[in-house]
Amino acid sequence: MTMPASQTPNSSLWGRWTTFPLYWRILIAMALGLVTGLVLGERALVFEIPSKVILQLLGALAPPLILIAVTHVLMTTEVTGKMAGRLGFLLLLNTTVAIVIGLTVANIMRPGEWREFTKPSAEQTETGEEGPSPVALLVQNVPKSILGPLGDKQNVIGVIIIAVGFGVALRGVKKKPIANVQDFVELAYEVLLVVLHWIIQLVPIGVFAIVAKVVGTEGFGPFVALGAFIVTVIIALLLQTTWYMVRIRLFSWVRPRDVFRGMRDALFMAFSTDSSTATMPVTYKCLKENVGIREESASMGALVGANFNNDGTALYEAMAALFIAQLLGQHLSFGAQLMVVFTSIIASVGAAGIPEAGLVTMTLVFTAVGLPIEYIAMLLTVDWFLDRCRTTINVLGDVNVACLLDGKVKPETGSPVPAS
Repeated sequence: MTMPASQTPNSSLWGRWTTFPLYWRILIAMALGLVTGLVLGERALVFEIPSKVILQLLGALAPPLILIAVTHVLMTTEVTGKMAGRLGFLLLLNTTVAIVIGLTVANIMRPGEWREFTKPSAEQTETGEEGPSPVALLVQNVPKSILGPLGDKQNVIGVIIIAVGFGVALRGVKKKPIANVQDFVELAYEVLLVVLHWIIQLVPIGVFAIVAKVVGTEGFGPFVALGAFIVTVIIALLLQTTWYMVRIRLFSWVRPRDVFRGMRDALFMAFSTDSSTATMPVTYKCLKENVGIREESASMGALVGANFNNDGTALYEAMAALFIAQLLGQHLSFGAQLMVVFTSIIASVGAAGIPEAGLVTMTLVFTAVGLPIEYIAMLLTVDWFLDRCRTTINVLGDVNVACLLDGKVKPETGSPVPAS
């Protein structure tokens, strides 16, 4: 049934609000949260609840999103022969180096210790009062995983939330035919992205809530640490860029200067759109036409590698975990940081090439080392900018892989020498 023009979503207040770019909505939410926190003071602790709910919903989507995304990529990607082994090695090497760089810089600069952030005591509930409240009990029933409530007979509310969300999402594809297993996986992936899109629309509300709560209860101290975190992440991303360029200089016929000159359109598009998927065709075109990479190498790096290669996201998620641990005064042992490395690699593979998907997979990294996922909401205040930076690095990583796969000899002078 079609909706009358006067009742279309864009004609409503919410519809007009969602037409703004997400980063503008986040900035507006930050400003409103700041004012609200200053006005309410300690009473702003109540705003911890919406941010916790939104982060729990994002965390619930993380395992199925990674499961379906990785399954879909492996089913649909055409990779054969020795090229597949070289591609896999390069992707794993780059991602591991990115995470090690991120953790090293975060351990040296320790941005989370620039200002102390007081974690609420264990006796405090979501409302800041003793004992559970009805609202706190409702929050506890928000699903922390998609399958969790299905095995818990007492969490009927969680089952209803899951049923309503996916029931509404499936209405748009209920008549779509499923002829084979691939169609089923693609349909599941499409529905998950629809639900993810809905939750991401709530991100500005989470930003408003966490900023109001932090300013009201902690003042501006934590935001000083966030400034240090931005600087630390940018330094780490620049070091990762240096790693890419050194590898290209040593193991490819392409020169780093030519890479930056030829890939300008793709890199600027990655930063402006905040999406490696949207940038993928431009990346492929620039590699072939501007840089001069062979078609096979360009397609393997830009089209195939882009589905697995999220070095900037992996670096950021590892640094974010260490930053929050420092902010809360929690020590992450060497073993815990190794767990961060492993989980970040897995999570980065499952990160869809869409804006803000890294927030979903970050919940897995936090959970793996026992960090409370509600503090991811702190990062939402700066994530709109850092997400663009790490998306640009993701695309530059695809370029790096394509150049290395092309070898040391130009296409016009003979067969390429496989790069290590």
